[in-house]
Amino acid sequence: MTDWPILSTVTFLPLVGVLFILMIRGDERQVAANSRHLALWTSVVTFALSVVLVADFDTTTAEFQFVEHVPWLPEHNIGYHLGVDGISIFFLVLTTFLIPICILASWEAIATRVREFMIAFLVMETLIVGVFCSLDFVMFYIFFEGQLIPMFLIIGIWGGARRVYSAFKFFLYTLVGSVLFLLAILFMYLDAGTTDIPTLLLHDFAPAVQTWLWLALFASFAVKLPMWPFHTWLPDAHVEAPTAGSVILAGILLKMGGYGFLRFSLPMLPDASAFFVPFVYSLSVVAIIYTSLVALMQQDMKKLIAYSSVAHMGIVTIGIFTFTGQGIEGGIIQMLSHGIVSAALFLCVGVVYDRTHTREIADYGGLVHRMPIYAFVLMVFTLAAIGLPGTSGFVGEFMVLVGAFQSNTWVAMLALTGVILGAAYMLWLYRRVIFGELTKENLKSITDLNWREVGIFAPLVSLALVLGLYPEPFLDVLHVSVENLIAQTNGAPDLPIAEAPVRGPLAALVAPN
Repeated sequence: MTDWPILSTVTFLPLVGVLFILMIRGDERQVAANSRHLALWTSVVTFALSVVLVADFDTTTAEFQFVEHVPWLPEHNIGYHLGVDGISIFFLVLTTFLIPICILASWEAIATRVREFMIAFLVMETLIVGVFCSLDFVMFYIFFEGQLIPMFLIIGIWGGARRVYSAFKFFLYTLVGSVLFLLAILFMYLDAGTTDIPTLLLHDFAPAVQTWLWLALFASFAVKLPMWPFHTWLPDAHVEAPTAGSVILAGILLKMGGYGFLRFSLPMLPDASAFFVPFVYSLSVVAIIYTSLVALMQQDMKKLIAYSSVAHMGIVTIGIFTFTGQGIEGGIIQMLSHGIVSAALFLCVGVVYDRTHTREIADYGGLVHRMPIYAFVLMVFTLAAIGLPGTSGFVGEFMVLVGAFQSNTWVAMLALTGVILGAAYMLWLYRRVIFGELTKENLKSITDLNWREVGIFAPLVSLALVLGLYPEPFLDVLHVSVENLIAQTNGAPDLPIAEAPVRGPLAALVAPN
């Protein structure tokens, strides 16, 4: 294992790239070109370092690894504390993987204020990576809320016609939940005397207090995820955001809510988490069925994919709150798969939007005759979004449903309807856009993917297939940390994993019907 502060390097290296971009001089064209190249190389090096983390990761322990701990406000027990475990490391790598793809996708699409755009993305990368590395609640909160600012600017400056409205809606929705989140952190600090997350994981909060803390955390995580009915900011934000902004929103920012449930709600507040299982199940089932039906009615490609994201996150929350190994691991795999597949679907929309400047499904048809490579790429991600066996979407959904059947058969059956409805709206989208006669005049001269676009999609296609065909390396990293999480949630964090009993209010939940 490396001895140098690799987590701090991965977290703050993008800010070094920002400093170099700020020092660029020359005319507007030179500044734009050099900003693109500097941002790309900075993000590529950051991704390479994150791969080193995975290569050196010890899969036999649930302890936090690559830990860095420096006193920050020692008189208040607040410190600079970083570390990753099997749950957080893949979200970190997903972030560093998608940022260079976003920069490449914006290479020609963003022509104004290029320097500022690249700076916003690199700053956002630092803040998102910080969320998944932080082991102090104050640091976590700063990173968790700080990433709202660059995303607000990305939507508000480089977005579509209603970009200002969408940016403010996104910001205000998430900010309201954040106020309650901050109150919960303050109460935890006063109760436990520290904001150190590993210490708080072992702290025993009173059951009556847990209920209010859980609701305060839920207010923030449910908006970020987003869960129904807190999802209404998402379609507007996706439609108005530039392609790269939609990729980060769907690929990474939505995962922060699920990560918050896994890192804080379940292990720190186990009694309240068990109490609110029916509540979470209800919202999740409504999200899966309702937003799938709404997606069937959409005429805008981005809105359809945005609503599908809400349905997929409903499956994730069901998996997390089954309190079973299969359900939780399936929920994490589903989040990783969604980060790859939904990001790729938004990139697919961006490809044709850059050529035709329309996202209306009715404006397309017969693209297979002019764009066969594009048709193949979109087919792969459409099938992955449906959950076809052999793709990444199948592994997560299958594991979640296995865990759900152990917890509640009716919830599992209702969640299965999401798979059927998902196939309906995704195949409908694919048929309308790709097949049929090429009758639209603006499509008769459309060109297929160029080499830059092929280079963007190749790693995404590969990951979607590798995760679907051979998920074992990913599950090996997750397994020990998830088992430890289940032991903590069951109230026995100090027992060996194999001996940790299932007891208390969770016993009925994790037992098969």
